[in-house]
Amino acid sequence: MDGGGSVRSPPVRDTFFATPATRGDAEWFTPTDFARGPWDPDASHGGPPTALLVRALERVVPAMRLVRVTVDLARPVPMAGFGVTAELTKSGRTACTARAQLVDADGVVRAAATGLYLAPTEPPLFERSLDNADFRPPRLADAVPGDFPVSTPRHDLPGFRNAIEVRYPPDFAPGPGASTLWMRTIALLPGEEPSPFQRICPLADCGNAFSRHADPEQMGFLNPDLTIALHRQPVGDWLGMRATSQWQPSGIGLVTSTLFDDTGLVGSALQTVLVRPR
Repeated sequence: MDGGGSVRSPPVRDTFFATPATRGDAEWFTPTDFARGPWDPDASHGGPPTALLVRALERVVPAMRLVRVTVDLARPVPMAGFGVTAELTKSGRTACTARAQLVDADGVVRAAATGLYLAPTEPPLFERSLDNADFRPPRLADAVPGDFPVSTPRHDLPGFRNAIEVRYPPDFAPGPGASTLWMRTIALLPGEEPSPFQRICPLADCGNAFSRHADPEQMGFLNPDLTIALHRQPVGDWLGMRATSQWQPSGIGLVTSTLFDDTGLVGSALQTVLVRPR
């Protein structure tokens, strides 16, 4: 999309972050303009940094499958850059846990993530996936291009909305409400293919934007956390979600998103939301 919200195809050369450097024990990442969030020109969108935390966690226990990550977005993630580290917290033959941190130049933790790993069985237990969820994802082939819902950010700088393509089912009605969509993003880092889990992180952090009860010009709906759980690896560049939200009079909300690809369901995302009037 451009600054006015029209759809564009992200150039292949674009990435959310520049090539990482090494500072002490951490990899240091500098966001590009495409990582910028819609509310603060100096803060990154939560999705791309979550993908970097997942990248670090996946490297801690490469022999197991990372199946769940919970991220506490304690403070804004600085566009000025940050370091990422990760360490094993509990080892095991069938299950492990690890922790990753995102730290700014002053040593302040801006985000922290915990990861759960499980060991897949070999050979497979079943001939096919077993699923009793009452939801059938839409077909990507039927989807039509559309706009990202936060098309008027609180600054005039390029950002996350310029780095994605969005498609909706043919019967999609824009505006507040539950929403089903497909999204494709640019790459995370130059010269590196993101893992399936990394690829779905930017989409998973968008449920609060797509499923809302008021337009962003009227209400703010920030999420200080994000949990992503995947029962299988997503396939392909285009990934989808069905997002629903509950906002309470207390100003606290919850967004639940069902995640899928063009072959079926892959997992869920959960965001706690702080709702405040603009």
